[in-house]
Amino acid sequence: MPDQVGLELIAAALGEAIPGSVLDTEYFRGQASLQVAPSAVRPVLAALRESHGYRALMSVHGVDYYPHEPRLGVHYQLLDMFRVDRIAVKLRVTLDAPSIESVTPDWPTANHQEREVYDMFGVEFEGHPDLRRILMPEDYEGHPQRRDFPLGGEPVLFTHNDATSPGWTR
Repeated sequence: MPDQVGLELIAAALGEAIPGSVLDTEYFRGQASLQVAPSAVRPVLAALRESHGYRALMSVHGVDYYPHEPRLGVHYQLLDMFRVDRIAVKLRVTLDAPSIESVTPDWPTANHQEREVYDMFGVEFEGHPDLRRILMPEDYEGHPQRRDFPLGGEPVLFTHNDATSPGWTR
Protein backbone atom coordinates (compact mmCIF):
# COMPACT_ATOMS: atom_id res chain seq x y z
CA MET A 1 0.00 0.00 0.00
CA PRO A 2 1.23 3.47 -0.65
CA ASP A 3 1.87 5.29 2.60
CA GLN A 4 0.27 8.66 3.36
CA VAL A 5 2.96 10.57 1.48
CA GLY A 6 2.81 8.22 -1.50
CA LEU A 7 -0.97 8.60 -1.62
CA GLU A 8 -0.71 12.40 -1.60
CA LEU A 9 1.88 12.26 -4.42
CA ILE A 10 -0.43 10.05 -6.50
CA ALA A 11 -3.36 12.41 -5.80
CA ALA A 12 -1.28 15.44 -6.80
CA ALA A 13 -0.18 13.77 -10.05
CA LEU A 14 -3.76 12.81 -10.88
CA GLY A 15 -5.02 16.30 -10.01
CA GLU A 16 -2.45 17.80 -12.34
CA ALA A 17 -3.18 15.37 -15.20
CA ILE A 18 -6.98 15.43 -14.74
CA PRO A 19 -8.00 18.71 -13.08
CA GLY A 20 -10.83 18.40 -10.57
CA SER A 21 -10.71 14.61 -10.52
CA VAL A 22 -9.48 13.96 -6.97
CA LEU A 23 -11.83 15.29 -4.30
CA ASP A 24 -10.14 13.83 -1.22
CA THR A 25 -7.65 11.26 0.02
CA GLU A 26 -7.82 8.94 2.99
CA TYR A 27 -5.19 6.75 4.56
CA PHE A 28 -6.76 4.61 7.27
CA ARG A 29 -5.45 1.39 8.83
CA GLY A 30 -2.91 0.92 6.08
CA GLN A 31 -5.46 1.34 3.27
CA ALA A 32 -4.97 4.15 0.77
CA SER A 33 -8.05 5.51 -0.98
CA LEU A 34 -8.87 8.30 -3.38
CA GLN A 35 -12.27 9.99 -3.47
CA VAL A 36 -12.85 11.00 -7.10
CA ALA A 37 -15.48 12.89 -9.06
CA PRO A 38 -17.92 10.48 -10.73
CA SER A 39 -17.27 12.03 -14.14
CA ALA A 40 -13.54 11.31 -13.85
CA VAL A 41 -13.61 7.62 -12.92
CA ARG A 42 -12.46 6.24 -16.28
CA PRO A 43 -9.59 8.69 -16.79
CA VAL A 44 -8.46 8.26 -13.16
CA LEU A 45 -8.43 4.46 -13.40
CA ALA A 46 -6.62 4.67 -16.75
CA ALA A 47 -3.98 7.02 -15.28
CA LEU A 48 -3.48 4.73 -12.28
CA ARG A 49 -2.93 1.82 -14.66
CA GLU A 50 -0.64 3.58 -17.15
CA SER A 51 1.37 5.88 -14.89
CA HIS A 52 1.29 4.22 -11.47
CA GLY A 53 1.34 0.49 -12.19
CA TYR A 54 -2.11 -0.49 -10.89
CA ARG A 55 -2.84 -2.90 -13.73
CA ALA A 56 -5.41 -5.20 -12.10
CA LEU A 57 -8.95 -4.22 -11.17
CA MET A 58 -9.65 -6.64 -8.34
CA SER A 59 -13.17 -5.65 -7.37
CA VAL A 60 -16.06 -3.23 -7.79
CA HIS A 61 -18.43 -2.73 -4.85
CA GLY A 62 -21.56 -0.76 -4.16
CA VAL A 63 -22.19 1.12 -0.89
CA ASP A 64 -25.24 2.86 0.55
CA TYR A 65 -24.36 5.80 2.80
CA TYR A 66 -27.97 6.30 3.96
CA PRO A 67 -29.05 8.83 5.27
CA HIS A 68 -26.22 10.96 3.87
CA GLU A 69 -26.13 12.47 0.38
CA PRO A 70 -24.68 11.76 -2.08
CA ARG A 71 -26.07 8.47 -0.95
CA LEU A 72 -24.78 5.72 -3.23
CA GLY A 73 -21.11 4.86 -3.63
CA VAL A 74 -19.02 2.73 -5.94
CA HIS A 75 -15.61 1.46 -4.79
CA TYR A 76 -12.91 0.11 -7.07
CA GLN A 77 -9.95 -1.87 -5.71
CA LEU A 78 -6.81 -1.77 -7.87
CA LEU A 79 -3.69 -3.89 -7.46
CA ASP A 80 -0.10 -3.40 -8.54
CA MET A 81 1.01 -7.03 -8.71
CA PHE A 82 4.73 -6.25 -8.89
CA ARG A 83 4.80 -4.23 -5.68
CA VAL A 84 1.86 -6.11 -4.13
CA ASP A 85 0.28 -2.73 -3.58
CA ARG A 86 -3.42 -1.84 -3.44
CA ILE A 87 -5.31 1.39 -3.77
CA ALA A 88 -9.04 2.10 -3.51
CA VAL A 89 -10.84 4.54 -5.77
CA LYS A 90 -14.19 5.70 -4.39
CA LEU A 91 -16.96 7.85 -5.78
CA ARG A 92 -20.46 8.83 -4.73
CA VAL A 93 -23.62 9.58 -6.72
CA THR A 94 -26.96 10.96 -5.66
CA LEU A 95 -30.10 8.87 -5.43
CA ASP A 96 -31.77 11.23 -7.94
CA ALA A 97 -29.15 10.51 -10.63
CA PRO A 98 -27.42 7.23 -9.76
CA SER A 99 -25.42 6.99 -12.97
CA ILE A 100 -21.73 6.81 -13.85
CA GLU A 101 -19.72 5.74 -16.86
CA SER A 102 -18.95 2.03 -17.10
CA VAL A 103 -15.30 1.01 -16.86
CA THR A 104 -16.00 -2.35 -18.53
CA PRO A 105 -14.59 -1.23 -21.92
CA ASP A 106 -11.20 -0.64 -20.25
CA TRP A 107 -11.41 -3.31 -17.54
CA PRO A 108 -13.38 -6.38 -18.75
CA THR A 109 -13.28 -7.87 -15.26
CA ALA A 110 -15.71 -5.13 -14.17
CA ASN A 111 -18.52 -6.53 -16.34
CA HIS A 112 -20.34 -8.78 -13.87
CA GLN A 113 -19.32 -6.70 -10.86
CA GLU A 114 -20.97 -3.59 -12.32
CA ARG A 115 -24.08 -5.67 -13.04
CA GLU A 116 -24.16 -6.73 -9.39
CA VAL A 117 -23.87 -3.12 -8.18
CA TYR A 118 -26.67 -2.18 -10.58
CA ASP A 119 -28.84 -5.06 -9.37
CA MET A 120 -28.28 -4.61 -5.63
CA PHE A 121 -27.98 -0.79 -5.37
CA GLY A 122 -29.50 0.66 -8.55
CA VAL A 123 -26.40 2.47 -9.83
CA GLU A 124 -26.59 2.62 -13.63
CA PHE A 125 -23.38 2.24 -15.63
CA GLU A 126 -23.56 4.18 -18.90
CA GLY A 127 -22.01 2.33 -21.81
CA HIS A 128 -22.09 -1.08 -20.13
CA PRO A 129 -22.36 -3.82 -22.79
CA ASP A 130 -25.10 -5.81 -20.99
CA LEU A 131 -26.53 -3.93 -18.01
CA ARG A 132 -29.28 -6.14 -16.59
CA ARG A 133 -29.97 -7.87 -13.32
CA ILE A 134 -27.57 -10.65 -12.40
CA LEU A 135 -28.80 -11.97 -9.03
CA MET A 136 -32.46 -11.00 -8.81
CA PRO A 137 -35.22 -11.87 -11.31
CA GLU A 138 -35.62 -9.37 -14.18
CA ASP A 139 -39.07 -8.30 -12.95
CA TYR A 140 -37.94 -7.79 -9.32
CA GLU A 141 -38.79 -4.37 -7.92
CA GLY A 142 -36.25 -2.53 -5.81
CA HIS A 143 -32.62 -2.95 -4.87
CA PRO A 144 -32.12 -5.28 -1.87
CA GLN A 145 -28.80 -3.92 -0.59
CA ARG A 146 -30.05 -0.39 -0.10
CA ARG A 147 -30.40 0.44 3.56
CA ASP A 148 -34.01 1.55 3.25
CA PHE A 149 -35.08 -1.72 1.62
CA PRO A 150 -37.82 -3.37 3.72
CA LEU A 151 -36.66 -6.23 5.92
CA GLY A 152 -38.51 -9.49 6.29
CA GLY A 153 -38.13 -11.03 2.88
CA GLU A 154 -40.63 -13.25 1.18
CA PRO A 155 -42.28 -16.32 2.74
CA VAL A 156 -40.90 -19.65 1.59
CA LEU A 157 -43.44 -22.42 1.30
CA PHE A 158 -42.27 -25.93 2.02
CA THR A 159 -44.61 -28.59 0.66
CA HIS A 160 -42.80 -31.83 1.50
CA ASN A 161 -45.07 -32.43 4.50
CA ASP A 162 -48.25 -30.68 3.37
CA ALA A 163 -51.06 -33.16 2.59
CA THR A 164 -52.94 -30.51 0.61
CA SER A 165 -50.18 -30.03 -1.96
CA PRO A 166 -50.45 -31.89 -5.28
CA GLY A 167 -48.34 -35.00 -5.56
CA TRP A 168 -48.08 -35.52 -1.79
CA THR A 169 -47.82 -39.14 -0.79
CA ARG A 170 -47.29 -40.68 2.55
